[in-house]
Parts: sequence; structure tokens; C-alpha cells
Amino acid sequence: MPVDWAGYGYAALVASGGVMGYVKAGSVPSLAAGLGFGTLAGIGAYKISEDPKDVWVSLVTAGTLSATMGMRFYKSRKFMPPGLMCVASLLMVAKIGYGMLEKPQQS
Repeated sequence: MPVDWAGYGYAALVASGGVMGYVKAGSVPSLAAGLGFGTLAGIGAYKISEDPKDVWVSLVTAGTLSATMGMRFYKSRKFMPPGLMCVASLLMVAKIGYGMLEKPQQS
């Protein structure tokens, strides 16, 4: 079974973003959201690693973050961190969507 390395990397990026928000600005909501969504993304990556068709946790997590961070980016026009997280989340949604369209491999 292939490991979802992109999903685990995305989970680490989300969680580390929450930690950085707390360290730089003392933002407890950033810490809670980053760790919460990072955990969900990690669970989603684990589920995809176990069964490539079980994409829903990852898809909902990345979709929610892309919408939320996209709105924050639109309002603030600051790339860091909302623009970066929006782009990373959209890339994850695209990766998951592409994986859903692939035909299963025959053995």
C-alpha cells in the first residue's frame, strides 16, 4: 500500500502553521485551529494510506481550509499565512480529486 506522504506533509504544514501563529503572535485560536486541522489532515492521510478510496476526511479538511484561508487572503491581501495555506489546501483538494478519478490498478 502506498503511503500518502503528501497528506502527511500537508498535516505537518497545517500544524506547524498553528504553532507559529501562537509563537509569533500569542494567538491561542491559531494554535487550536492549526493543531485541530493538522490532526484531522493526519488522520485523513492515514486513512488514504490504508485505503486509497477513503478520502473524505482529507477532502473535507482541505476543502474547509481552502475556503476559510481563501476568504482570509481575500480580505487581508497578505500571502503569509492565509494565501500560502489556501494554495496548499487547493493543491491537496486537486491531488485528492485526481486520485478519485484514477482507475484502480489491476494485479
